[in-house]
Amino acid sequence: MSLTPGYGETPVDPEELDALTPTAWAELGDGATKAELYDYEQAILIEVRDALIEQIIDGTLSLDELLADHFLRDLHGRLYGDIWTWAGRFRTREVNLGVAPEQIAVELRSSLGTIRWRWEHTSDWTARVLGIAVHAETVRVHPFIDGNGRSTRLLADLVFFAAQPDDAPIEEYDWAIDKGAYIRLLREHQVTRDPAPLAAFVPVRLFG
Repeated sequence: MSLTPGYGETPVDPEELDALTPTAWAELGDGATKAELYDYEQAILIEVRDALIEQIIDGTLSLDELLADHFLRDLHGRLYGDIWTWAGRFRTREVNLGVAPEQIAVELRSSLGTIRWRWEHTSDWTARVLGIAVHAETVRVHPFIDGNGRSTRLLADLVFFAAQPDDAPIEEYDWAIDKGAYIRLLREHQVTRDPAPLAAFVPVRLFG
């Protein structure tokens, strides 16, 4: 089992269709399958990821900016704004995961601020652990009604990339992992707030 869903030809649910933007309707039509929708989302993710990595390389996007609470919201909007009407908006209702809706903004700012302080003032975290810490904490908050996993994994990728030293080969996470073990470790993090086990579980490879 991996993080990639096996939708096949499953049609998009009617309630999901209601949340599609006119742009997505024009692209997909009313007979869209979940697999087609996933591929559409994935194509946008790749385009956004490549553009942001270029900004990190040329110095116009810094680690401090990536760790600002508004960046994740903006990132979610970039990933889903052409597709979903809820893109870039914090959720307003309770779900099984995450903090209460009224606590999202404060928790996100506090968690990322704590991570940034720890990175700057301690020395036991590697860049690999830093990116996973950002991912695990933002998943814990669960700020959006949907798209939390994909947007927070991309944020982890960007943080990991930006935090690595310039004089070493650049690595990236390999998210082709066992979904069950991954979810179990995310749940453990909610209790321990220690990202190290999840960071050790998610493998890395040379970038590119």
